[in-house]
Amino acid sequence: MDKSQIEQLGDRLFDALTQCTSVPPLTSQHPDITVDDAYAIQQRLMQRRLAAGERVVGKKIGVTSQAVMNMLGVFQPDFGWLTDGMVYNEGEAVPMSRLIQPKAEGEIAFVLKKTLQGPGISVADVLAATEGVMACFEIVDSRIQDWKIKIQDTVADNASCGVFVLGDRLVDVRDVDLTTCGMVLEKNGEIVATGAGAAALGHPANAVAWLANTLGRHGIALEAGEVVLSGSLGIMVPVAAGDNLRVTIGGIGGCSVRFV
Repeated sequence: MDKSQIEQLGDRLFDALTQCTSVPPLTSQHPDITVDDAYAIQQRLMQRRLAAGERVVGKKIGVTSQAVMNMLGVFQPDFGWLTDGMVYNEGEAVPMSRLIQPKAEGEIAFVLKKTLQGPGISVADVLAATEGVMACFEIVDSRIQDWKIKIQDTVADNASCGVFVLGDRLVDVRDVDLTTCGMVLEKNGEIVATGAGAAALGHPANAVAWLANTLGRHGIALEAGEVVLSGSLGIMVPVAAGDNLRVTIGGIGGCSVRFV
């Protein structure tokens, strides 16, 4: 795929983002698109967002569960970028006017105190570089019509990231078992999803190490002070205006969000 096509598709996704509209799957119009092409489109999309005034505050890892890998027909995770324009805090209201077809995922967020530069990053390196972890929501949202996505579509669309919500409690990684910690996600007081830390590539720090090593091959680091969303611990839960959600993760704490 040539540079002009990549820029055109990145601009199309940026326009869909800013106008809260969706576009047909990129893979339906360009069946030969590769994952590398998709990451180049993602970079164009992010260039447009940063030029519009947003600032990178972290990264996210997607496709960490076997179920999602099977759905997309791929067997590795993907990643996207987090900006200050995506951040909400514990209990804040997220306006549906800025979203298209959102779904909520309960996750563990890592807050880094040291920079991680791959390759060669291990789980031990990740844990040593982590200031703490907290419960969070990633509100995934697709600019691709009806979520009819292949891996190339979601990668190009910044790994289908919408916004994210951070809890208000930061926990030392030495004080929690990140593999066995249980996750419960409630929607309007009803339990709609459960999971455990092991859902994220067997251990959430495995996902962060994968990201550090993948980015490292391109000369990109996970920077001190950044937030890294390590992947969903359960199913995606559709949300609508009026919904109130809470996720609780054993040993870490909770996070709440409402949609208006």
